[in-house]
Amino acid sequence: METQNHGVPWETEYGYAQAVKRGDTIYISGQLSHDGADLVAPAPVGVDGRVTDFSAMEAQMRQTYANAAELLGRFGATLANVVDEVVYVLDIPAAFAVAGKVRKEAYGRPDPQVASTLVGTTGLAFPEQLVEIKFTARV
Repeated sequence: METQNHGVPWETEYGYAQAVKRGDTIYISGQLSHDGADLVAPAPVGVDGRVTDFSAMEAQMRQTYANAAELLGRFGATLANVVDEVVYVLDIPAAFAVAGKVRKEAYGRPDPQVASTLVGTTGLAFPEQLVEIKFTARV
């Protein structure tokens, strides 16, 4: 078994590996839009702790795929090796508005060959976070 991390504080705080390779399968923990310990395109949050604007969905989704691609690259894999993804979002209409474009760009083809599930949820790891994506890849 081989593992990889991004080196961000929440890995130690929560206690997990970002990616685990066992045999020919790579399991990527839910990825989010960060560059190091800084969130990329954080959504504005009101005093009640709820997101007030979902327009950063595209930027967050794009960075999330980039972070997954980085982890996969450490195992000699790419997003082309992904066979399954689960996309968790705070707002399904906002995700649908950008997901097709972003996913096609990330996977580099007009018909990504990956099983995909979109799940609406009431919250993610950080209040400013709009999307989290979990991946399974085969090499």
